[in-house]
Amino acid sequence: MMSVRLIESLATTETLAEIFSDRSVLQAMLDFETALARAQAKLKIIPHSVARAVAKAARVESYDTSSLARETLRAGTPGIPLVKALRQRVHQESVAAADFVHWGATSQDVADTALVLLLKKAAPILGADLDRIEKALQSLSNTHKTTVMLGRTLLQAAPPVTFGLKTAGWLGSVRRGRAQLERAFSDALVLQLGGASGTLAALGNRGIEVGELVAKELKLAYPDAPWHAHRDRLAAVLCACGVLTGSLGKMARDIALLMQSEVAEVAEPGGSGRGGSSTMPQKRNPIASTIALAAANRVPAFVAAFLSQMVQEHERGVGGWQAEWPTVAAVIQSTGVTIASMAETVEGLTVDDKRMADNLNATRGSIFAEKAAMILSRKIGREAAHKILEQATDSKLLRDRRLTKVLSEMPGVLEHFDHKALSRLEDPQDYLGMAAEFTNRISRSAGARPRHRK
Repeated sequence: MMSVRLIESLATTETLAEIFSDRSVLQAMLDFETALARAQAKLKIIPHSVARAVAKAARVESYDTSSLARETLRAGTPGIPLVKALRQRVHQESVAAADFVHWGATSQDVADTALVLLLKKAAPILGADLDRIEKALQSLSNTHKTTVMLGRTLLQAAPPVTFGLKTAGWLGSVRRGRAQLERAFSDALVLQLGGASGTLAALGNRGIEVGELVAKELKLAYPDAPWHAHRDRLAAVLCACGVLTGSLGKMARDIALLMQSEVAEVAEPGGSGRGGSSTMPQKRNPIASTIALAAANRVPAFVAAFLSQMVQEHERGVGGWQAEWPTVAAVIQSTGVTIASMAETVEGLTVDDKRMADNLNATRGSIFAEKAAMILSRKIGREAAHKILEQATDSKLLRDRRLTKVLSEMPGVLEHFDHKALSRLEDPQDYLGMAAEFTNRISRSAGARPRHRK
C-alpha cells in the first residue's frame, strides 16, 4: 500500500489514497482500453490480435506517469497522451494492431470511465466503514437507552434526554445519508462511450453492441446514451457525500463538546500517539472528531465547485469536466476519512454515565422549570406560571437550594402542587417523554431500510 502524501495526511486514508494514486488512475484508463478492444474483437470489428496486443501493453508499470502528467497539461485531457503511449507500446508488438487502438472512442470516454471505475472501487470501502459506524451506534443506543443526560439547546442546559436517543439520532442520520449515497453510486456507475460527438458514428450501427460489451467487461451498467456533458449522476454522488459528511460532522461536533474538560461525559479512544498534545501531557484531544470536522468544513466548497462545473457547453464542455477529477477525488477521500475516523471513535467511545448524572444534578433542578410550569399552567394559567418559574430559577435563589425547595417556599405555590407531584418534580426518569419510543422507532425504521447496492 502506498504512503499518503504528507500534505493530504488529514484528508484521506491510505486505501483511498491508493485508489486515487497515479498508478490506479492510469490502470483504470488502461482497463477501459483493454475492455474496448476485447469487445470490438468479439464483434469482429477489429482483429483478435489487436485485443491481445492491447491487453499485453495495458500494464501500468510500462508507463511513466510523470511524463503522462506533463503531456496531459499540454493536451487538456489525460486520454490523448495515454492513447498515444498505448499505441506506441502496441506498435512494438504489431504495427498493424496499433492502428486499431482506441477505435471509435474519444479521449473523454477514457477519462470518464476511468473516474467511474475509481468510484466503483471506493464505494465498498466507504460501505465497510459505514457498517462499523452503524453497528457501533446501534450498540451504544441499546446500551444507553435509559442513560439520562442533560439535553442542551443553544449550548445551554435543557430538560433531560437519554444518551440512547442521542446516539439513535446520529444513527438515523447516518443511515439516511448512506441510503442516498448508495442510490447515487448505483446510478453513477455507468460506462461512458460516445465517440466524438456522443453518437458513436465511427462504429456505424454497432455502437450500442460495443458499448454493452464494454460495460459487461468492466462490470458497469450501460446508460441509455453517452453523458459527456451531463454530469448529474456524478453531482448526485458528491451531493450525497456532502450530506453524509455533514451528518458525521454533527456527530463529531457533539462528541467534541461532550469531551470538554468541564463536561467530560464521553471520551474518544486513546492509545499511543492518539489525542495527545506536544506541550500538555494531560491532554486527551478529540482527534477523530477534529478530522471529521475538518472534512465537514472542506466538502461543501468542493460540492459547490462541482455543481458550478455542471454547466457545460453542447456535446462536450470546455473547462467544466476538465476541472472534475481533483474535485471528485477530494470529496470521496474527505468523505472516506470522515467515515473511517468516526467509525474508530464510536467503536471505542467511553461513556461516563455518572458524570452525566452529576452534570444534570448540578443544575439544581432548574432544567425542570418547564415541567413545573406545565403543572402550574393548568391551575393558574400559562403566563402566571411562567412568571413564577422565571422568579424561581433566578440564579441567586438557586445558588444554595434546589428548584423544589425554592418553589415550596414561594407564597401560594404549594397549594397548586400535590405532594407527589412536588416530590417527583426533579426526577429525570419522570420527564423523558417519548425518548424510549423515539429510540425504538429509529432502530426499527433503520433496520428495515432497503439497500441500493450494485
